Amino acid sequence: MAETFSYCEYVRDLPPDDLHRRYHDEEYGFPIHNDDGLFGRLLLEINQAGLSWTTILKKKRGFKEAYEGFSIEKIAAYGEAEKERLLHDPGIIRNRLKVEAAIYNAGRILELQKEFGSFENWLDEHHSKSREEWVKIFKKEFRFTGGEIVNEFLTSTGYLPGSHASGCPIYEVWKAASPKCLQT
Repeated sequence: MAETFSYCEYVRDLPPDDLHRRYHDEEYGFPIHNDDGLFGRLLLEINQAGLSWTTILKKKRGFKEAYEGFSIEKIAAYGEAEKERLLHDPGIIRNRLKVEAAIYNAGRILELQKEFGSFENWLDEHHSKSREEWVKIFKKEFRFTGGEIVNEFLTSTGYLPGSHASGCPIYEVWKAASPKCLQT
């Protein structure tokens, strides 16, 4: 008997061109191997807090433009003028705490890069920790990183399992691309 595949429940009934479906198929759970990209995903997850992921996906391009391609180095150097620019940018979520967290977190990542060589290396150094341990580490190092934000960041970047159900047609592609996730 042939195995039947069914998309993960949250995208099962969505058309292939839907934002969520494309994100699920092309990005969710797949590793990101550059620090600006990892930081960008963290920034998006932080901005999702209290809002729908649809809102964030619709504003993703605006975030990337407003935050200069998610350049950690540039964002860490932001001062009051850049903060005010962001707070008036309709292409992003204009929340002072989230903007300040982005700037602070970029600075912390620069420090981690000096110590570990990269943000990815820092994440790898802590790999195989439980969700609870990850949350404690993130709360110690970064701002605006509660349990759900940390969980989604790590799941969406292939550090924690749970991004795709085993019967999902994307599962095997994800599994091949995300070996770290299978070691937890």
